Amino acid sequence: MIIITFIRLYKFNWKKCLIINPLNKTVFHYMIQSQNDLARILDEAAHTAKEVEQISKLHQISIDEAYSIQAASIDRRLKRGEKITGFKLGFTSKAKMEQMGVHDIIWGRLTDSMNYTDGGILHRSKFIHPRVEPEIAFSIKKRIDKPISISKIIDYADGVAGALEVIDSRYKNFKFSLEDVIADNCSSSGYVIGPWMDISTAIGNLNISLLINDKEVQSGNSNAILGNPLESLVEISRMTQKYGFVIETGQVVLAGAATPAVYFDIGDRIEGHVEKLGSIMIKVV
Repeated sequence: MIIITFIRLYKFNWKKCLIINPLNKTVFHYMIQSQNDLARILDEAAHTAKEVEQISKLHQISIDEAYSIQAASIDRRLKRGEKITGFKLGFTSKAKMEQMGVHDIIWGRLTDSMNYTDGGILHRSKFIHPRVEPEIAFSIKKRIDKPISISKIIDYADGVAGALEVIDSRYKNFKFSLEDVIADNCSSSGYVIGPWMDISTAIGNLNISLLINDKEVQSGNSNAILGNPLESLVEISRMTQKYGFVIETGQVVLAGAATPAVYFDIGDRIEGHVEKLGSIMIKVV
């Protein structure tokens, strides 16, 4: 029989797990880190572009705990002077869920350090194993502090645009559980937004494509985003309220990808094309 005991070390807010085999009195132990410790590890991994082990290999955390770790990690960014610029949704398409092996919608936060200019450059050295995906973005004109319906979106959003999102898991081999990726701010790393169009623009059933060095590497349809990209605003309004956050005037929402993400490297020229919404481009150096 194996005996497992836990000793809390209050000085560090850690627990030590003692695993005792009474047959040979062998004792194994490891440290169970606090949410703040895990947030620090993930934040430093993102800040230094150094990969780390999955949290789930040593720690069992719930989805709520994962969002708490995400919040603590974002707080570290804010203390360095970054500002929240919006929110993103993840796993809003069946293709994306299948690619990542997860089965639920997730959300993360965007900051000004992640914002890249359309037609600008992106430094590969800031990332670990980056991938890019074409998306649709919304601009918010009125504070969203409660769940909204599709019929009310026109009251809260004033623009829609094509976008590119750069995702970069901080975990080794880009492998993670649902809780892992939530804690890692849903792999949020960068975004590029194209020209804004009026929110009244019809965005159902639009062709979307991703090109790298003028070669189409992925294509999809806007309906792959929750059946209707506008549903992403409904979902993010529900989820942010659940966790005590609001979407402020002037912020943006990335609706989620319509295609699987594609790896890129130095020298690549990345373009996203969204029917009716135009093109977005960035170069990697």
